[in-house]
Amino acid sequence: MKLIGQIMLFAALLCMSAWTCAQTFPGKPMRLLVPFPAGGPADLYARELSQGMGSRLGQPMLVENKGGAAGTLAIETVAKSAPDGYTLALAAASALVMAPFARSSLGYDARKDFALITTVAKNPEVLVANPSVPAKTLREFVAFLKANPGKINYGSTGSGGVTHLAAENFRLEVGVDIVHVPYSGAAPVVTALLGGHVQMAVLGIPAVIPHLASGKLRAIALMSGQRAAAMPDVPTTVEGGYPKLLSDFWYGLIGPAAIPQSAQARLRSAAVATLESPSVQEQFIKAGAVSFPSTSEEFMTFMLAEQAKWGGTIKAIGFKED
Repeated sequence: MKLIGQIMLFAALLCMSAWTCAQTFPGKPMRLLVPFPAGGPADLYARELSQGMGSRLGQPMLVENKGGAAGTLAIETVAKSAPDGYTLALAAASALVMAPFARSSLGYDARKDFALITTVAKNPEVLVANPSVPAKTLREFVAFLKANPGKINYGSTGSGGVTHLAAENFRLEVGVDIVHVPYSGAAPVVTALLGGHVQMAVLGIPAVIPHLASGKLRAIALMSGQRAAAMPDVPTTVEGGYPKLLSDFWYGLIGPAAIPQSAQARLRSAAVATLESPSVQEQFIKAGAVSFPSTSEEFMTFMLAEQAKWGGTIKAIGFKED
């Protein structure tokens, strides 16, 4: 009987400890790692998210820009951090679904090493062309490319990135011969497009929307399942008859895998409430994105589907970063 009593007391203490942790987390400031420099879209999403979550959780969430290793350094740092809920990252699609196939080795396993708190934002890519290309619809554009094999160059923000892989996925799906010209970022690609050095590219909305409005570039199709509020007149690839040509560059909130469920629940609740707030949704739309909250299970299902898609493209073109 004495042993049973001790066991019951121990169990009660465990329950009390778990309840206490659930009630007191977070008890100090948290940090949110962003794998890209300040000033870009990811930084904007992170700062909106951190401000909203911090106010709801009663503790500051400090944004720390930690670039390097093509956006994977910050993600590896989180994987190796203490699983207490105080170190999180805004992970990009490239780190979770592309790098595992494009790099020979990574310091983390995207499927096992993280608590997937919630998806955060989707930033649809848009297929754009120099106005010298005599095509206005997606079908006309495909027909033009097929009539000019090997003569059309496309720019990307770098080999292995989403703009490169989205264009390669386009090439494979519609069966055309186009030539890849990599650049060091979106701005040089846009400059090359405007100058006619490349005739097409797949880029994020913020990079091209000023030039679409002026007529210096032409939007052929939005590579997403639904039209974007930032460019409502641009039809999607689904509307154009190519439902598999989807390229949404997305971000998700992650932490180390063993974060206690109680802490994960509090983090998710604060994040989702922030993402569903009208002010944050408005800021995201201005940046060409849409708020994209989810459950942990939905995040995992979505990530696995994205890995299957982009992993297939990477294998098909035989690409390796190192």
